[in-house]
Amino acid sequence: MQPQKTAKEAHPSRRPQNTPAATALPGPLGTALSPKQLLNQFRKLLPARMLATWLALVPQGFYQRAFTPRITLWYLIFQRLSPDHTLDKALSDALAGGADALSPRGKRLSCQLRSQATTSLSNARQGLPLLVTYEALKHSTQQIRSWVQDPLWHDWSVVLLDGSTVRLRPYGDIPEQFPPHRPGNCQSPYWCLMRVVVGFCLSTGVVVDCAMGSAKLSEQALTAQLFSGGAWAKRLLVADRNFGVYSVVRAAQAVSAQMLVRLTQVRARKLARDAKVRLRAGLDALVSWKPSAWDQCPKGLAPESVAGRLLAIRVQRPGFRPLLLYLFTTLTDIQAYSAAHLAQLYGQRWQVELNLRFVKTQMDLGALECKSADMARKEWLAGLIAYNLIRSVMVAAAALAQIPVLVLSFSRTRHLFQDWLVRWAWRPAANPKAWEQLLDRVAGRRHPRRRKPRPPEPRAIRYFKQDFPKLVGERAAARKQLELANAKS
Repeated sequence: MQPQKTAKEAHPSRRPQNTPAATALPGPLGTALSPKQLLNQFRKLLPARMLATWLALVPQGFYQRAFTPRITLWYLIFQRLSPDHTLDKALSDALAGGADALSPRGKRLSCQLRSQATTSLSNARQGLPLLVTYEALKHSTQQIRSWVQDPLWHDWSVVLLDGSTVRLRPYGDIPEQFPPHRPGNCQSPYWCLMRVVVGFCLSTGVVVDCAMGSAKLSEQALTAQLFSGGAWAKRLLVADRNFGVYSVVRAAQAVSAQMLVRLTQVRARKLARDAKVRLRAGLDALVSWKPSAWDQCPKGLAPESVAGRLLAIRVQRPGFRPLLLYLFTTLTDIQAYSAAHLAQLYGQRWQVELNLRFVKTQMDLGALECKSADMARKEWLAGLIAYNLIRSVMVAAAALAQIPVLVLSFSRTRHLFQDWLVRWAWRPAANPKAWEQLLDRVAGRRHPRRRKPRPPEPRAIRYFKQDFPKLVGERAAARKQLELANAKS
């Protein structure tokens, strides 16, 4: 059986009290590039040549119009960066010349547009292949990581894994590909759900990769899809108990990645029983994880045993009850990777919850207003690219200031970055001084040092009484019922 997330693990509103605290953030970033060179690297995040290469992989191609693939991709990202996500806002920016620097020579977009209708931009968004958006996300990750000397953990690049869901309205083919969720005794659910699994770089916070699917697919199955779509060698993956299952560990072994996952007590007891060791505090034993009759194995892989270590670490925090933490890792060298260092690394897993909160609240990706499943996937990927653009500014500022990027404020950086985009964006004659000023301001927007720990907040919200009742069932049926009531009156 698959373990379910507890309320404290599933909700990113506050740090859970039953996980080890991270005593230190990842080391400061460094770079050999000047601010002007960083600006040139930033402009290469949406290269025209790479777009042409990605389009060549699509059989149906892309119909060339005023909104070229590069401009269309940019306005997908622009809509997520802007507080106003409508097509009208994007078209207004295009008419004002906001994307003229991305247009081909002699064909400025603002001079080609003759209508105030958003039909041309909408058609271009629908015609842009999904592969282009996905490749642009991976390209942004590779480019940003090439700017800085990434502080590694024992020569490993740490990636934090976690999953979440995105709400969609039941338009078009969305109910078919992302079926509605049926909570409790609800007979006619409304919201459709898209399940996502995202990997974040620990030291930079950049999205490494993601997988999307319906709510019927488990996070473990999506993780196997995630591993099949990229290069995961020399990476150490850290995840919570929902990923501490055999299928995830076996899929990571197949792509030459290392794992550090938390286990449930039941699963830890089974591994200890198979290894003939006693499960107690201070345990650090070599084990061989063999699949049981209930464990699933990813498709195309043989159900082989996975060698690793089982750790039982007692965590004691002042003012809280002691906790026995069960971890499994494929790093079998006990001398090089001590149990204390592994527990400290797992304590930094909470950063993935904060990153997901930034993605869903700051980037407004918790609920998408799309009319098709394909556009829902593009909107989600475009939102992750927009998130990476903000992270790129934070990475550049942190590298020049030689500080950890996690001490910088994401929300304040987003506001400063939006102001800079309005003035300069992709203009070839952008003032380097404005870029340097942006990085200086971002480096100064750091999280406050709280003198006293904040008390835990209750997991409850205060409802505001509305004048209208809740809509139950289909809106079409309610509309017909209202028509009958109006006809009788």
